[in-house]
Parts: sequence; structure tokens; C-alpha cells
Amino acid sequence: MIEMRRAQLSFGDGLIAEEVSDLREDWMRHADEVLADEHIVAAVYEALARRHPQSRSRGRRSAPAEMVLRLLILKHVRNWSYGVLEREVRANLVYRDFTRVGGAKTPDAKTMGRWGLALGPDVLKQIHERMVTIAQDKGVTAGRRMRVDTTVVETNIHHPTDSTLLGDGVRVLTRTMKKITAIAGAAGAKLRDRSRSVKFRLLEIARIARSKSPINRDKLKQRYRRLLASTSRVVGQAKRFSREIAQGVKRSANIVQQVALEGLRRELDQMVPLVRQVMWQTRARIFQGNTRTEGKILSLFEPSTEVIRKGKAGRPNEFGKMIKLQEAENQIVIDYEVYDRRPHDSDLLIAAIEIHQTKLGRTPRLVAADAGFYSAKNEAAAKAKGVKRVCIPNRSTKSRERKREQKKRWFRNGQKWRTGCEGRISVVKRRHGLDRCHYKGLVGMHRWVGLGVIADNLVNIGLTMQNQAGP
Repeated sequence: MIEMRRAQLSFGDGLIAEEVSDLREDWMRHADEVLADEHIVAAVYEALARRHPQSRSRGRRSAPAEMVLRLLILKHVRNWSYGVLEREVRANLVYRDFTRVGGAKTPDAKTMGRWGLALGPDVLKQIHERMVTIAQDKGVTAGRRMRVDTTVVETNIHHPTDSTLLGDGVRVLTRTMKKITAIAGAAGAKLRDRSRSVKFRLLEIARIARSKSPINRDKLKQRYRRLLASTSRVVGQAKRFSREIAQGVKRSANIVQQVALEGLRRELDQMVPLVRQVMWQTRARIFQGNTRTEGKILSLFEPSTEVIRKGKAGRPNEFGKMIKLQEAENQIVIDYEVYDRRPHDSDLLIAAIEIHQTKLGRTPRLVAADAGFYSAKNEAAAKAKGVKRVCIPNRSTKSRERKREQKKRWFRNGQKWRTGCEGRISVVKRRHGLDRCHYKGLVGMHRWVGLGVIADNLVNIGLTMQNQAGP
């Protein structure tokens, strides 16, 4: 049975709260007020209640919604894994008090992981929007200024090359077919394990690619032909295994094992098209010289990953998803977005101003962004919406009037404030883990970014309220 909050505190809870009252970090004192908001706790409660039809009224008492929310936010405030979160909360009285665990038993890592899955992207958006409203009500942000920037959150994959992707496909398909053979026995097609020969092909390709002398293209093509031939045979065998499970050739008398067989068949059916796509793009690149194939896959485990080039000298290629962070005063992120396909920065500006108007109820007096957001159409549209100062540089202009405009004091001050976007991006990546997403799939990316932004906003709201309160 799910509760909003713990109905009754124990003696240990009061003792812990008294002992740590002067040990809390500055942001925690005011963050308590934000996380105690009824709308935020109710959103978490409804998300947890949807996991089972009658969980509101039946079953043993589970962790209250307030505790679930605080544990997940603490995880992303500190950028911990679930295992580290469990250990730290168990050992630290301050964390026990902040998360409302108190003197009770700390939930284990697997349980907290299931809670994280229950809070989907829509719920996190609700929580974030409510936090922005609270920040405005508390005077933390007024919405007079707006700045926006984009960055890349990488997916948790290895550097993609054609050969390693083919190796991943062979490894996963072979592993799945071994599990099928262990359940179904010798019935039907026999498994031939080609993992060893594929491993040798991968080592040969890597050795040729790393050679300091000019790469021998003929040798490289020859090795890739052998690798593709082996992969093709493994794919054909996987399709045969799937077909035999569907036809009942490979089966089990045990109902539980039969269900497991069906699950393994679905895994084969999901993986085979991805491996065939990798084979196709490998042939196009190696034998035809085509590096821009449609629907290119960069990871078999994160097929939605994109290659994004942001012009960085140190990291010319980043593999993940582009996100937008939009801020107002006091570093409060009022909106974030994870894009399924990378848009151009200049297409985002007007929509960002409209979101600012909707969430904060006013048009910003100053809008600042980098040169990627500039276009004459954007500047005119922003001014038409009531923006007084559009502080977006035009790097390619030859107009003397425009150059003089960009040297004025208000423009230079606006650009100085805009550079805070770079600092905010650096902080959310270093402090909250938005450099690399450790949740799986596109939904996992939305959850990872949402929780990271919520954690960052909570810290900034708490610190700003502490500064406003004075010593």
C-alpha cells in the first residue's frame, strides 16, 4: 500500500533530526520546503500508484512517495549509482533525515531502481514545472532575462566502428542461441559457435587500422569480407532458431521455460534487423565509400544514438542526444528538452521565448544566446513579441552598423551574462552526470536529463533562498 508521507514518526526519527539540525548543507534547509509541496509529492504518488491496479489500498506498506522522490533526487544531486546511494544513506544521518528514511531500514538498490523506472518523463516534467512555479513564487526568479543553449548528453556506448558493431551482433546472437539450446536441447538446428573466428577477424582489422604505415585497403576489404560472411551465417542461424521456436520444433515441456523461450525468440527478432542494418552500412562504407547511409546505427544497444558535431576541437564527434537548457535569473533552468533528432539551434529561439512567456507569465526584457541561434528573422520575431534587448551576435555580418551595435555596452554585458550557460552546462555535467546517460533507451535519456535538471534547480533554489535570508 502506497502512502504520500509516513503517517507516524518514530522516536529514532526525532532523535536523528535533532542531532543533524546544524549539519545540513545550506541548500538542504530550503530544499525541504520545495520537496514538501503537495503537488510534487502527489505527482510521485500517482506515478507509483499506476504500477499496480490496487496499490493505493492493498498490500503491505511500501516506502511513501515523499521518500521515493527525495532518494531519487539525492542520487542525481550527488551523481551516485543506486548501490552507492543505498550505502551512503545507510551510513549518513544527514542523508537519512533529508530523505525521510529516518530510523527505518534503507531501501535496497534494486527497489530504488524500480522506483526510478516508475517516474517517467511526463511525471518529471510535472515536477520540474512545479519547481519553476515555486521558484517564481519565492522570488528566486522573475523572468526578466532569458538565456538558452544546447549541448550533447552521450549515451553509454563504446566508440562505434563497423567491425566492433558486427562483433557485438555476433556476440549477442550467439549468447541468446546458447540459452535457447540449454532449454530446448538438441532438437532442430544445431548451434555452430563462430565467436572465435569473428574475434580473430576483429583483431586483424584493428591491427591493420592501427598500422603506422599507409593502410592497405585491399587487406582491409578482404578481412571485412570474411567478417561479413561470418556475421551473415550467424544471422541466418538466428533466424532459423526463431522460426523453429515459432513452429514448436524447439520447445520445452516446462511452462516457465517455454515462456523463457518465447522471450529469447523476441530478443532474436529484435536484434537480427539491427545486425542486418549494420551489415548493410558496413558494405556501403567499406566497398562503396558511402559514409552517410540512411538510418545509420551507432550502437546495437542504444539504436537511437546520433553522431553530433558541435565544432569542438577536442571532441569533434559526440555520440548521444542533443538537449536544450533554457535559464532565467539565478541559474534556474525553466525548461529542458531532449530532441529525438538534432534540430538547428536557430529553429529553437522563438519557441523558447514562447515557453518563457507561458511558464513565467511575462516576456523577457533581454534574450541572450550564442551565434548559432542568430538569424534576422529570429531577431525580428523576438522584438515583435516584446523583447527589448536581443543579445545574439551575428558573426558573419559585414554591416558597420551591426558591428557597432554589437560593441555597445548593453550587448557586451548581455553576452557576458550569456556565458553563464557554458558554466551551467559544465556544472550539470560534472555535478549531476549529464555528460553521459546511464539509463537505457530514449525514455531513459529523458529520465536521466529530467532528474539531473531537477537536482540542479533544487540546489540553486536552496542556495538562492539561503542568500536571500541572510546570515
